[in-house]
Amino acid sequence: MTPDQDLRAAAVHYLRQWEVRDYATMRSLCTDTATVWHNDGSGDQPIDENMELLRRLAADVGTLRYDIVRQFQDGDEVLQQQVLHLTTIDGSRSEVHAAMYFRFDGGLIDRIEEYFHVVPVNESVLSPGSPDQR
Repeated sequence: MTPDQDLRAAAVHYLRQWEVRDYATMRSLCTDTATVWHNDGSGDQPIDENMELLRRLAADVGTLRYDIVRQFQDGDEVLQQQVLHLTTIDGSRSEVHAAMYFRFDGGLIDRIEEYFHVVPVNESVLSPGSPDQR
């Protein structure tokens, strides 16, 4: 495996650990000073705060699974497009379409940025210009 493949694999490995709720392994893949940013306007978040947020989010989730659509790497940075499939305990389903950026320092994740949009699967989504919107 090349160093480029190692960082791409590390980014995926981080996400796979959330699928199985292994927060200790997730945290071990990050630097002590790692930060997380989401496009929700809340600003940067220390990695430990983000771990707690992920724990709370997963409490209502029965299953979650990532599909990695594509990855790009430039040096110590990995950018990937992904879809997170969620099924909550009450049976509702949604997909989180996202672009996720990982910056590595010494082989550990030092920065995560996630640009996402949640799409409920149980509801029909009208496209602009569809007959129902005219």
